[in-house]
Order: sequence, then structure tokens, then C-alpha cells
Amino acid sequence: MRLRDYLFDKKFLIMLYLTMFGFAGVVISVGEAVPFGRSNGLYVIEVAVFLFFVYLSIDFLYQKSYYQKLKRLSETEGLDWVNSLPASASSQQRIYHELLQKQYREINKKLREYQSKSSEDTEFITMWVHEIKTPIAAAKLIIENSLNAPSEEVLYSIEDEIDKIEDFVQMTLFYSRADDFAKDYLISSTSLDKVVRECIKREYASITNKHLNLQLDQLDFQIDTDEKWLGFIIKQIVDNAVKYSYPNGKISIYAEQQEAETVLIIADQGPGIKAEDIRRVFDKHFTGNNGRKFEAETGFGLYLSQKIARKLGHHIAIASDYEKGTKVSVHFPVWNDYYDV
Repeated sequence: MRLRDYLFDKKFLIMLYLTMFGFAGVVISVGEAVPFGRSNGLYVIEVAVFLFFVYLSIDFLYQKSYYQKLKRLSETEGLDWVNSLPASASSQQRIYHELLQKQYREINKKLREYQSKSSEDTEFITMWVHEIKTPIAAAKLIIENSLNAPSEEVLYSIEDEIDKIEDFVQMTLFYSRADDFAKDYLISSTSLDKVVRECIKREYASITNKHLNLQLDQLDFQIDTDEKWLGFIIKQIVDNAVKYSYPNGKISIYAEQQEAETVLIIADQGPGIKAEDIRRVFDKHFTGNNGRKFEAETGFGLYLSQKIARKLGHHIAIASDYEKGTKVSVHFPVWNDYYDV
């Protein structure tokens, strides 16, 4: 801090004191019989002026020292200098310290969120690039092995691999939009039957290749949701049911109307999920015992589905009987019931 800057900051205080000294001098010169130069009042004014300048000098040196400490702290790397601020000597400085520390906490919070999101994005991209190589390589191999004897089964196998590539592309698109969800959804009355059947069409090649028995029942319900985002959720669940079902197995898809919600249930007769894995199936990157035994699993599908479901006001639950099958339920609250409460 320069002396000129300090005096400029104190200009109103200096003007006030100069006015007081001038007023006191006028009063003394008018009120006393002796000349002003020999009056005791002049001595009092001189002492007051001297003390005032002593106060300004001491205050300037203190303020200069305080701001020099702040400048040295601010030149250090990072934001941790906020926690090393010199002790405040006034209520004004204390308020500034509190504001800086509050801002420091908010910045750290945002920084941790950004670092977490950046790390998750990197993990997702790495996973995506690694996983998409598998269906591409499989499709090439099927074509090479079937050039001389093409058949309908081969075409379905190729279509199955292309569907997997498309699923990875779709997952990337939905993942990239998940954090800006509020800008890209529209809640409306939607036919559950329509959404489910659209998902089944996209799984047709996989279902055909494994000769699965698909049973659809009681899907004629209207629910309040976003059709596009719900389609992604159901597609992930159906994809898992198909992936983990044994050949010639059965998948049942049906809905139930309960007291305050509609529940969509997708049940398979696959290997099931171990009890210790149930609580972790929605964790990012978790693949569990089945992920190691069957096809490579990314661990992102259910994690992202539950994340989107919660944003829509839905909820996904999983129950399983190990080595007998898995039942996944998607719960849709009936909002009208809540409005009537």
C-alpha cells in the first residue's frame, strides 16, 4: 500500500479533522482576549494535530504491513492461502475474511465436482473405446467365416453385433446429456406397452440368436414419464435379461398396478445374482460375478439407468434368487394420488 493510496482512503476523516481544527481555531481567536498566537487554545490544537498525525502514521504502517502479508499470501500457488489470512483487526476485515473463506469453500466444492465428473468422463470414454472393439471384431469374424455359406442365422448374428455397437453409441449420447437433463426431457402421459415393444424390437436379433421365449403381459398402462429417457432405461434392463439368460430360456415382461404406483417387471431365468452383489449392482463399474462369467460387462448400464430414473421420479429395484433368475422392477409413482393427499 502506498501513502498516497492510504491518504486517499482516509480523505473524509482528514477533511473532518481539518474542519474541526479550523472551527476550534476560529472560536478560540474570537472568544479569547489575548492574541491567538499566544493563547492556550493554539497549544491544544497543535497537540491535537500532532496526535492525529501520529495516529495516521501508526495506522498506515499497520495497514501497509497487513496488505503486504496479503500480497505475499496471494502470490502462493493454489487457494490454500485463504486459510492463512492474518488476524483481522476490525469488524470490516473480519467480514472480508469470512466472505473469502466462504468463497474458498464454494470453489473447492465446485472443483471436487468437476474433478469427479472429469474422472468419470475419462473412465467412460476408456471403457467405451475398449468395449466397442468387441462387437466390431466379432462382426468381422462372422463375415469372414460365412463368405462361402451365408445364411439367415449369420445375418442375425451380424445384426446382433451391430445392435451392440448401436447400444454403445446410444449409451454415450444419453451419458453426455445426463448432467443437462433438465434441458432435454418432457414429461407426458406415455404408453408403457409402446415403450416396451420398441425396446423389444431393438433386441430381436439377440433374442432370436439365443432362441429365447419372450412373454409379454398386462402392459396396457399410461404412465407420466419422458418416453425417450424411459426407453433407454428399459432397453438397458432388457439387454441384461437377454445377455444373462441361458439359450432357450424365458423372459417375462409385465406390469402391475399397486396402491400408489405402476410397476414394470422384467424377469429372467438366468443365473441370478449373489446376495452380496445385490446392493452393488447400481454402483459405477460394478460387474459382479456374472460380469466375469458371461460377456464383458461395462458396469455403466444400470448405474446410468438408476441415475436417469431418479431424475424422472422413478426407481429401479432388483430381486434375485441365485442360480434361478433375476427380477428387475421399475416403479412409476401415480402422481394424481399424491396431488389428492
